[in-house]
Amino acid sequence: MRGRWWTGLVSAVLMTATLAPPVVSTMGGVSLAAATPGTRAMWVWGTQSPDEVVAWAAAQNVSEIFVYVEGSLANDGSLPRLRDFAARTAAAGIKLRALGGEPGWAVDHADALAWQRSVVATGLFSGIHLDVEPYLTAGWTADQEMVKTSYLSLLDKMRGALPVEADVPFWYGQYKVGGKNFADEVLKRVSAVTVMSYRDTATGTNSMYAVSEDWLKRGATAGKRVRLGAEVDPVSDCRNCSFAEEGARRMTAVLAQVDTAARKSPAYAGVAVHRYGSWRILRP
Repeated sequence: MRGRWWTGLVSAVLMTATLAPPVVSTMGGVSLAAATPGTRAMWVWGTQSPDEVVAWAAAQNVSEIFVYVEGSLANDGSLPRLRDFAARTAAAGIKLRALGGEPGWAVDHADALAWQRSVVATGLFSGIHLDVEPYLTAGWTADQEMVKTSYLSLLDKMRGALPVEADVPFWYGQYKVGGKNFADEVLKRVSAVTVMSYRDTATGTNSMYAVSEDWLKRGATAGKRVRLGAEVDPVSDCRNCSFAEEGARRMTAVLAQVDTAARKSPAYAGVAVHRYGSWRILRP
């Protein structure tokens, strides 16, 4: 079924997206233009060799890599590998961001800030990609207002040394903190967000674009970039959350459709794929 006609369909979708003019906005006092079609990023959680990862990223037109950095950076022997990553990504024209985060960081700022200091001290990264999920802490149920307020305080403390981007669920806009919208308060404190828009369709009900549309609107108003996320790890309790069953060709086609739909928003910053280890072995 996925023969010449499928390739033609993907090409047609990509061509349509390429010809579409970028949406430009100056909302929030910042000039934004929607990302060009095919703008991709990826998470790297494992310990794969930099030459392997960067070669793959270049072949997939990935322009940003979020590479996991341990909290014990000074003592775990990972610094040579990270230096290799930095050299190879620089040569390939790929941005390298330090990936880190634990749910507990939302309330335990000391560990988070110690990690940030060690990352900044290396001089290897263009920014920080923060994956702190406060809703996974026990406090989210026991005292949600406290956890949300503490998380925002953490974002305040981390501003300045390097640009900070945050992974966010698509539903933050449904919550308040201190009487204000929680999603808006997060956007005020970060340079960009990546929405965990883990769905296997581009548009329509419960699709990548549909679940992210609220963030795209808020990002445009705030003058902040909003990247969408695609999942390739199997998700046992949500069959429509991952491309593990659909495979690489289908994901490529769907993400091209996402590009076309999401470029209606000037905040759109492309798609990040979670994660390299699973993307590399995703079936055709």
